[in-house]
Amino acid sequence: MPIVKWGETIQNKLSEGWSREIEHDLAGEVEFPVFIDCVYQQGRYDEHGVARHGYAADAPFIDTPRDAREHYSKRFGIESSYRLAKQSLAFTSSQDAGLRLVMFVVSLLLQNSWRYLHWRYVAAPRRGGRRLLQWSFTEFCEMTLRAAWTALGVRRSVPANQPLDDRFFR
Repeated sequence: MPIVKWGETIQNKLSEGWSREIEHDLAGEVEFPVFIDCVYQQGRYDEHGVARHGYAADAPFIDTPRDAREHYSKRFGIESSYRLAKQSLAFTSSQDAGLRLVMFVVSLLLQNSWRYLHWRYVAAPRRGGRRLLQWSFTEFCEMTLRAAWTALGVRRSVPANQPLDDRFFR
């Protein structure tokens, strides 16, 4: 996980030196390895010089600071997918794990279809890559819900001052 520069000692360690691995103790109780990775900004984001990022990682497959940065960069996509999936997740009070899993899978499928449609039909192709136009995920979910209501013939309101027809009785 990335290190937040809150303490004075970690700020000092992250503000100097090159890519390295250090041992950091938290309040004198817990000691863990911290990988500090240095990345040259090269004028990107109107910054010059070196950006230092710290990662707390105690995994056998992370040996260098670059490994820590590459591993965490994969986590960003996973975390944002979960955040988007929560926006389209159906609410239920059921304790059935299978039903909850199906709802979560449907939420992820809805998210992936939005990403595909956004890339394929909404993004404008141009030199140097596509230009993504504004089309939010919540707007896509609302469009999908309206289409489902129309396709299933769901009546959302009862006409006032008219007798009920046979669709309201069983």
